[in-house]
Amino acid sequence: MGCAELAMIMQDSPKSDPKTTHIGLLLFDGFSNHCVANVIEPLRAANTLSGRTYYSWRYVTTDGAGVESSSGLRILPEIALSDMRGDVLMVAPSYGFRALCRPDVIRSLRAAATRFDQVAGLDTGSWLLAEAGLLDGSRATIHPEEITTLAEHFPKVSVEQDRYVIDGNRVTCSGAMAAFDLSLHMVLRDGGAKLALEVEQLFVTRDATTTPAEPILGRSKVVRAAIAIMNQYLETPVTIAQISSQLSCTQRRLEAAFKDETGITPQHVYRRQRLVLARRLAQSTRLPMAEIAVRSGYQDASAMARAFRSEFGLTPSQARHLAQS
Repeated sequence: MGCAELAMIMQDSPKSDPKTTHIGLLLFDGFSNHCVANVIEPLRAANTLSGRTYYSWRYVTTDGAGVESSSGLRILPEIALSDMRGDVLMVAPSYGFRALCRPDVIRSLRAAATRFDQVAGLDTGSWLLAEAGLLDGSRATIHPEEITTLAEHFPKVSVEQDRYVIDGNRVTCSGAMAAFDLSLHMVLRDGGAKLALEVEQLFVTRDATTTPAEPILGRSKVVRAAIAIMNQYLETPVTIAQISSQLSCTQRRLEAAFKDETGITPQHVYRRQRLVLARRLAQSTRLPMAEIAVRSGYQDASAMARAFRSEFGLTPSQARHLAQS
């Protein structure tokens, strides 16, 4: 059995099969590796962890020719922009974007906007969308260094200084890190809070003092800090009341904040995090189940196995066997 089949078994069963979002990633010479990786890797991780194809993507250029990133990475596109249609077109020029405001590029973008349900400008991609008139009457953002000039050059665009802005079928984000946040927003929307939290923690480690400009799970400081405390105490779990006390809030307030922002209780988030750790240890190590139970905060292997089966639909031993087969 392959990894995708294993992941399918171990994830919560959705009410129906998810619709795949088909993405065209439009690249130009001088594109940023950082931005491209930050937008694609969370989507790739969502597919891998869920065992479901929430997202598919193709690298495209306006003419079908290869492009080279600012650091020398060559990309051979799968298709020319004129030959593709899909759900989301992500425009990623990054460096040298002003030189790309040529008639042929602008015509290509305008035509493509009729073939995609949504158009997104990554980093400085907002400038190209604005030049093509695709942001007229819309709210938008761009890399912080270009905020003022974007507002001056395109008065029909309502420019905002934010991580990312979603205004109907127009999406813009302010840089490589914001592209990561945008992708996590998509995972949260399509796969739910559990999957988004797991994807986020695969890439990002934050402590209780770190508050990103636009957190994906836990937009309030109290929820973000609570999740950080949970991650510090996976092996030696504390109670939700103790977490609340440490954050100087009531347990009722904390539970209400989690329910409002993630749709699940703090108890469920905490339990899920411990069991995700147990799953990872079962799949990637040869540790005895008793040791895995201790490391994930359970008194014995039987208690962990019962919780594991309830969460994932199979035992830790079965998960290990399937991962190795």
